[in-house]
Amino acid sequence: MTCYEKAVQLLGVRPHFRAELERKLAARGFPPAEIAAALDRLQSQGYLDDRRSAADFVTARLGRGGLGRRRLAAELARRGVGSEVAAETLAALLPDDDLPAAREAARRWSTGSARKGAAAAALARHLERKGFSRRAIVILLQEQGSGPEEPDPEAPEDT
Repeated sequence: MTCYEKAVQLLGVRPHFRAELERKLAARGFPPAEIAAALDRLQSQGYLDDRRSAADFVTARLGRGGLGRRRLAAELARRGVGSEVAAETLAALLPDDDLPAAREAARRWSTGSARKGAAAAALARHLERKGFSRRAIVILLQEQGSGPEEPDPEAPEDT
């Protein structure tokens, strides 16, 4: 099987980012020049498109709910998506204010019977792992009566 054929086979299973496909093909022993040629060919044919794949990936992850911008950016980076493509995708698909999504994630997390009345610190850690901004976390904790009165002006704002 040629490198191109293997790449097509892998793309037939699920969409891949260019870097993912490159790693998989290299792991199978194909030479770098052959990999580059196969990936360039797939890209020119429209079968390999990191921008489209990033948008599809983010849309699918948002459909499951409960993730913030930082977590999605980290997942895209882990899959080899360039920072420019990731930033453009997230800017296009996510609202600037992640507070509504953070509220929904907090609501879903707190409905678990074992978590009823869980400490605010546990909720804050959960939302932090999900990638929500500190601003949204502080506001949620304030709404629940357990957060600081004012956000720390020294804390860097992460969006």
